[in-house]
Amino acid sequence: MRIGSFEFNMGELSGSLGNYGTLLPIIIGYISICGMDPAGILIIFGIVNIVAGTVYRLPLPTEPMKVIAVVAIAQAWAPEKVYTAAIVMGVVWLLMGVTNAMTYVSRFTPKSVVRGIQISIGIIFAVKGLHMVATLWYLGLVSLVIVVLLRKSRYAPAAIVLAALGIVIMGFKGDLSGEMIVPSLSLPPLTTFDFREIWPALRDAGFAQIPLTATNAVIATSALVSDYWPGRRVRAKYLSVNIGVMNLVSPFFGGIPMCHGAGGLAGKHFFGARSGGTNIIEGTTQIVLGLFFAAGIAAIFTAFPLAILGAMLFLVGVELIKFGKDLGFDERLLTALITVLGSILFNMGVGFLLGLAVHYIFFRRPRRKAGKPAKEK
Repeated sequence: MRIGSFEFNMGELSGSLGNYGTLLPIIIGYISICGMDPAGILIIFGIVNIVAGTVYRLPLPTEPMKVIAVVAIAQAWAPEKVYTAAIVMGVVWLLMGVTNAMTYVSRFTPKSVVRGIQISIGIIFAVKGLHMVATLWYLGLVSLVIVVLLRKSRYAPAAIVLAALGIVIMGFKGDLSGEMIVPSLSLPPLTTFDFREIWPALRDAGFAQIPLTATNAVIATSALVSDYWPGRRVRAKYLSVNIGVMNLVSPFFGGIPMCHGAGGLAGKHFFGARSGGTNIIEGTTQIVLGLFFAAGIAAIFTAFPLAILGAMLFLVGVELIKFGKDLGFDERLLTALITVLGSILFNMGVGFLLGLAVHYIFFRRPRRKAGKPAKEK
């Protein structure tokens, strides 16, 4: 079915599942370790997905801010600290957008550095995916084969087949109890943040999150939109404003720090997403899960086979790495490699700065002044 520029078909449904390889483990950690309300997390995710898909008419992903998520889960943050971190990030990225600071950062970032960031994300995804596949290697291998054979199928897209396979396995193992799947209404909570947690949230994870959001969620996502949809453009400024607004609103209803992301966009596109219909499907699913299945959602997500998610994540990583094929064997390749090394060995902020330094110090060619033609040889 097609409504205007929105498509609703098996490919869009399959694409709506392409971002869950990284989404599920983080949601599980927030719920089971930080004690956050699953209804709030899922319903807010669903609303943001629907709004983003409707406004941009693209499968623009909504993802957790990963540095904050990893630190919050590792340190077992209280929910109030998580909400405070989201508010702080909302202020930062709204200011970056409305002041045009993000526009200038994006404008002066060469394509070779963007490619380096995309390749770095791909490597991280591929390695993490292999670790997840190793939890049950034969299931992971079967999942990889299913993706290769069915990724472009119109009638049985790979992500849908893998989701069904995972549910069947959960059923055979007895991981789907009646209490988990019986609907019961849950509404998102009304929550507040704690002013006293502003500095601890920034110190522990906020400062480290900023360069990752700038590179992956804004610059790389903006570039990837143009790669997948030539002629379409989502400016870095607007992505920054989006991230700011969603994080200034969502914490008051149980939401977590959120952003966009090149990895999520690649995952959705890889499994068939081509329009904002994907976001509407994904968002509706998340709202239904949050409203009616919040009580058992952590147990359901935890029981889903990691090897299947790992296979999906691995192939999305490979897809991102393939974007490096247009670099050529010249200074662009070296700049991208320096960016990748810095990102993998340290973090994406360091990789981004190293790539910029190499490009502008060693390879940027000075422009000739207008009206002074080059001397003939």
